[in-house]
Amino acid sequence: MRVRVFYHDKCFDGACSASLFTRFHRECVAPDASYEYHGLVHRAGALFDESEFSGDQNAIVDFKYSSSPKITWWFDHHLSAFLTPEDQQNFQACKQDPECAGRKFFDPHYTSCTSFLAHIASTKFGFNTAPVAELIHWADIVDGAQYESPESAVEMAAPAMKLTLIIESTQDPAFIPRLIPLLTEQPLAEVLNQPFVAELLPALLERHKEAVALIRSRAEERDGAIFFDITDYPLEGFNKFIPYYLYPQATYSIGLSKSSFRTKVAVGSNPWTKADPAKLVNLAQVCERYGGGGHARVGAISFPPDQADKARAAAAEIVAELRAKNPLG
Repeated sequence: MRVRVFYHDKCFDGACSASLFTRFHRECVAPDASYEYHGLVHRAGALFDESEFSGDQNAIVDFKYSSSPKITWWFDHHLSAFLTPEDQQNFQACKQDPECAGRKFFDPHYTSCTSFLAHIASTKFGFNTAPVAELIHWADIVDGAQYESPESAVEMAAPAMKLTLIIESTQDPAFIPRLIPLLTEQPLAEVLNQPFVAELLPALLERHKEAVALIRSRAEERDGAIFFDITDYPLEGFNKFIPYYLYPQATYSIGLSKSSFRTKVAVGSNPWTKADPAKLVNLAQVCERYGGGGHARVGAISFPPDQADKARAAAAEIVAELRAKNPLG
């Protein structure tokens, strides 16, 4: 059996989910299956190319729902999991079919897709999660921003943090598919020490320092919200906790950046804020108004690379809204 696994690209939780799905599927569903990996990215326009759903089974993890009948498995935990009302209706209809409902799962209450997938695999299929406990633990920390402090998130002492940096920064389309199987076969420190992984780290750590300096020079904090625009700088990704490292008193962060395939508005809330959680704005709902989405505490909007003006206008509206709704007043 040939299984194609589609995952949220350049995302630690996405890679971990793909790896965990592979191990679960091999141990509990199809011991003789072979696996291929394909990263998916949030971009303006169509997110899926149905011709790529060419496996005997096709799985999507940590990414939006596809109503394609070619999709066999789906696991996601994002509030904005459905592109259209029709997709959500399709999923609701799937839940009425025992075979379909037994392979497509959604719960936005889970911190990471990895932990959600682990729960489903163990409770419904008898999968043993003990050997992958470290991976599940760190997927929750990274995707849920459950770090002890901004320093621990930005200074990246732990192997999982260094792997996150590499995963988010790589431009080699073959790198993450090569990495994915190792994540559930070896401790994370051993994965990091693999030569093809370790050789990338020194340059990326230096680039990370440059990103900290760049955002420091561009960011402005006012009325509880940080804003920065680095669309003129060629940065495919950056550590989303840098703004709170620089401005720990802020509640929200809105950042504009540009990559090869999109202009991105990243919207987040400070994981260490002293604000009442009940008073925080649901950022997934904010981003959905512009065609984006995410979680209640972090979201993003993707515009085509040549629509920086539209992205800038959306960012300005969001900055104004969040500054007006500063829960720390």
